Amino acid sequence: MARTAIALFTRDLRVRDNPMLAAAAAADHVLPLFVHDDAISDLGFASPPRARFLAGALADLDAELRRAGAGLVVRRGRLVEQVCRLAEVTNAAEVHLSADVSGYAQQRQARLARELAAQGRTLRCHDEVITVVGPGRITPTGADKDHFAVFTPYLRRWLATPRRPITAAPRRLVLPALPAGGEQSTEPSIGPSTGPTTGPGIWSGGETEGRRRSRRWLAAQVGGYHERHDDLSGDATSRLSPYLHFGCLSPLGLATRAAGKTGPGAEAFVRQLAWRDFFHQVLAARPTAASEDYRSRGGRWRDDEQALRAWQEGRTGIPIVDAGMRQLLAENWMHNRARLITGSFLTKTLRLDWREGARHFFDHLVDGDVANNCLNWQWLAGTGNDTRPNRVLNPVRQAARYDPDGDYVRRWVPELADLEAPAIHRPWRLDAGDPRRRGYPAPILDLDTARPRLS
Repeated sequence: MARTAIALFTRDLRVRDNPMLAAAAAADHVLPLFVHDDAISDLGFASPPRARFLAGALADLDAELRRAGAGLVVRRGRLVEQVCRLAEVTNAAEVHLSADVSGYAQQRQARLARELAAQGRTLRCHDEVITVVGPGRITPTGADKDHFAVFTPYLRRWLATPRRPITAAPRRLVLPALPAGGEQSTEPSIGPSTGPTTGPGIWSGGETEGRRRSRRWLAAQVGGYHERHDDLSGDATSRLSPYLHFGCLSPLGLATRAAGKTGPGAEAFVRQLAWRDFFHQVLAARPTAASEDYRSRGGRWRDDEQALRAWQEGRTGIPIVDAGMRQLLAENWMHNRARLITGSFLTKTLRLDWREGARHFFDHLVDGDVANNCLNWQWLAGTGNDTRPNRVLNPVRQAARYDPDGDYVRRWVPELADLEAPAIHRPWRLDAGDPRRRGYPAPILDLDTARPRLS
């Protein structure tokens, strides 16, 4: 009797090196499925930039699957209900799913397993699809702990951990028979995304684009990554984070290709992939860290709507901070060094709650990721995994070091385009009527005393 399996795509939107899809492809018939889960919107994690990227990623995934013989089926609703309905219609014995780490993903996985079991079906979960090393695969030695809380010992173990083999894309897929029309139509209802499809801040989603970008970047730029990744105006980071977030790129495949390049640049890039895995294993073990302090420091956050709004809109009067925030609004992405500067400014200088920053980033980042976003914010706020929780990144010193000529500020804060460095990083030292300030606001606080000038 022919066996049918469902390949349930979530954050693994690719056909190459996808163990979930490869395992499902062993069945006689395979239903590739993606569900627009209404709960994601209900939880506040949906955003127009990610919706546009996702639409492109699904269209590309559908095209890749059709080359193997079975296009993508897309549904909208509650994921568990949609999957169970299609499993019943197709008489699928198994549903294959890539394991994820957020609290909601873990709860959804558990519920799906229960509902499928009630139908006499099996959920097969696959680790090491969205990360290089599975979240629970390495734990501290000789301690009753379920995850590493400090990055350096984690990195040592991560580098020494054997990798699974790279999985080939399936050559042939056969769809099961489905009733024509209605909910069970085999036609993928990917549908258009809302909003514009071209222009600043619009990213082209999908495995095809992700592989093209990664090949080009690894060939031309990874060699100098260790020296240039913090250069704000040089913009020498890979910009592959959205493709990793949606699983358009295999993190293992990317780490393997990068490790094949010799030199400190490739090593520094692989280290960043290890940081990504590190935060995923923290969130897998402590899912509440998406909204609660990982380590309470007993700090009290200020309530200052005016300062928060100035930070969100890029008009704090601190040029390097405003440049980063304006890049976020324009590109739905921000240079990593700018994320550190703007995050430290919000939490350590303005003393506003890290959750406000995380929420704003989720609203705008195309690579908005629960593990990376929330735990990086906690790292900056001193409530997370930073071994120096009182660290403060002085924005003027950061600007002098990582934007010494002022080109990054000049690009995103055009009001100051007539200023040369170092004056461009301290425009408040100019006379208030100096025409070179072109209406740029005074700082919302005194950096020397961290005393707000608002509220």
